[in-house]
Amino acid sequence: MVGILRRLEEAGHETWCVGGAIRDALLGDPQQDMDLATSARPEEVRQLFRRTIAVGIEHGTVGVFDELGVLHEVTTFRRDVTTDGRHAEVEFGLSLEEDLARRDLTINAIAYHPLHRTWRDPFGGRDDLHHGLVRAVGDPASRFREDRLRILRAIRFAARLNFRIDAATWSAACAQASDTANLSAERVRDEWSKSIRTTRSLDRLVGQWLESGVAAVWLPELLPSASWQRSGGPDVVLITALVCSACGPVMRRFRGSNAEIRRAEAIDRGPARPQSGAPVEVRRWMAVVGEATSDLVTLATWRGLREDGWIREVAGVTARGEATSRGELAVNGDDLRTAGVAAGPAIGRALEQLLDAVLEEPALNTREQLLALARSVV
Repeated sequence: MVGILRRLEEAGHETWCVGGAIRDALLGDPQQDMDLATSARPEEVRQLFRRTIAVGIEHGTVGVFDELGVLHEVTTFRRDVTTDGRHAEVEFGLSLEEDLARRDLTINAIAYHPLHRTWRDPFGGRDDLHHGLVRAVGDPASRFREDRLRILRAIRFAARLNFRIDAATWSAACAQASDTANLSAERVRDEWSKSIRTTRSLDRLVGQWLESGVAAVWLPELLPSASWQRSGGPDVVLITALVCSACGPVMRRFRGSNAEIRRAEAIDRGPARPQSGAPVEVRRWMAVVGEATSDLVTLATWRGLREDGWIREVAGVTARGEATSRGELAVNGDDLRTAGVAAGPAIGRALEQLLDAVLEEPALNTREQLLALARSVV
């Protein structure tokens, strides 16, 4: 990274380290992929370096690989011209100060020059880091009008860093929460995903989505904070199911993948647990919920539900290889046709009868016994 900065400066382009990596380094978490802000135009950056990628060249960003193969984003100084609350129209600026002034939060508007060992911190971001404060750059209402996604970012950083949100910033966020309706579902989904992956406390994250009014717009299924035995994690569908009354509508609203939507809807259908921990009840429940079994077990654990042995029995059924679906039976449709079952719907009905018998008595799941049973009911 220093080599990239040095080369830019030797070519006459003022360059600084900026962004989240500076914030994280000041918090004791140094990052390798340091971003750079420079007076050089994108085409000038690409001329100076052999290995580059047009990461977001229309916005002034070029990816440059350092000598270790680490990619660093090098972005031309920018300033906002106009905005509609969703996206800002920017033009290349002339100074670092203009670039820092357009950023969302003070803790993200800090610049460092490793060659001169000097700082640029016009909005007091280092003090806010020291005091555990999330605060908008300049006038909070103006910052949020420029891009309402910044409301969600403020909440995310507060939950991730366990910081409090500055009173004026919070007031502006609440006042403009309803305007987040104009954001794209994809941008909100990405911000929600980042939030639940990085939060230290789901209670706090959920509470601020609710209190700000953002949940009323995007997550009406969000449940009031509770003592979940989980602080967040990488599984977006499962964490969303934990904190919402229904997960399927959320995944549809957020335009999740077909696989995510199917998984969420399977969780919603449930039921959340078997009627009891009796082996036959557990097997019948697993047959009903199918591929959602593992998710529902995990959710029950995170919710601290009363456990009467059914979770252990689920593990036992799996370990013993007991069938809970037609696909796990020791016979298939072709076997049944050979045994004399008429083709068509009768095959399906016969397989269901065989599965029902195996759910009651797993030892019946052998080819010989199932074929004999099938012949007896033809």
